[in-house]
Amino acid sequence: MYILGSCIAFFILSLLFTGYMRHYALKKNIIDNPNERSSHSVPTPRGGGVAVVLSYLLALSFLIYTNQLNNDIGLTLIGAGLVISVLGFLDDHGHINSMIRLAIHFIAAISAVASLGGFSAVAVFNGFQLGFAANIIAVLFLVWLLNLYNFMDGINGIASAEAITSALSMAFLYWMLSPVLNFQALLLLAAAVSGFMLWNFPKAKIFMGDACSGFLGLTLGILALYALKQDLALFCAWLICLGVFIVDATYTLIRRILTGHKMYDAHRSHAYQILSRKVGSHTPVTLCVAAINILWLFPIAYLVASQDYTYPELGILIAYMPLIACAVIVKAGDPYA
Repeated sequence: MYILGSCIAFFILSLLFTGYMRHYALKKNIIDNPNERSSHSVPTPRGGGVAVVLSYLLALSFLIYTNQLNNDIGLTLIGAGLVISVLGFLDDHGHINSMIRLAIHFIAAISAVASLGGFSAVAVFNGFQLGFAANIIAVLFLVWLLNLYNFMDGINGIASAEAITSALSMAFLYWMLSPVLNFQALLLLAAAVSGFMLWNFPKAKIFMGDACSGFLGLTLGILALYALKQDLALFCAWLICLGVFIVDATYTLIRRILTGHKMYDAHRSHAYQILSRKVGSHTPVTLCVAAINILWLFPIAYLVASQDYTYPELGILIAYMPLIACAVIVKAGDPYA
């Protein structure tokens, strides 16, 4: 009952603060006008995700203050998340140079990896150690997840649905399998995002904005890496639960690069964008993503995390194969699809 009350409180806080952010965005003319990357046709205020950021940072502070969350992961999430959210907030108000933005992403990722104690001792594939290279991979993982979450925040509710279903899935796994890891932090994240989602789905009254999309990507990435410190199988479960976003963004980027497009050019050729145009609505696509996460990815993640497999990494391949096939079929990355 205690955690339920906390979830309700932070859900309401996020819900109310999103309403305030909508009023603020309209007053300051912070409007997202349709462009070549957009899947929207109507100018809409943006920056509502600030409500998620502030609500969740308060939730983390609450968990730390009540000794329900370790300082190492709690302060890492607050510090790195605050930097990225402020950067995104400034970018929502006025364009920031892409190289400066990327440099700050790397600084935040490097700081997070260092704060977590590094990953040189982590072994994969039944004992193979990458040494210091594991730290480099961890940094690249955070930067990519941060940016891909921004890329995937393109239709009503999809970024929120991904965060909520992934957080709840992993909270259940933590509760069932790993008392070392804090499932309350995941429940409160889902609650904060849910408060915003009511303003963004099925009809968007306000968009999330870079302040929140990057924050969510980085937060989920840090939580995944923290799980890696405890159990490789739980890290694999994280990658499985985030499979829709990882596969769509990565496959689309690779195909665009191979066909001669610049990786930073605006576009709307992700699989989810193509599907939303084909069906003529955002709602079915967002609901489909949530269904895939719950009915396909979560059961595989549970099996990978709950069983003592020699190679839990194979679960990622099994989970991703249909997602890759879907990306191929809908021609993700093809600007003419």
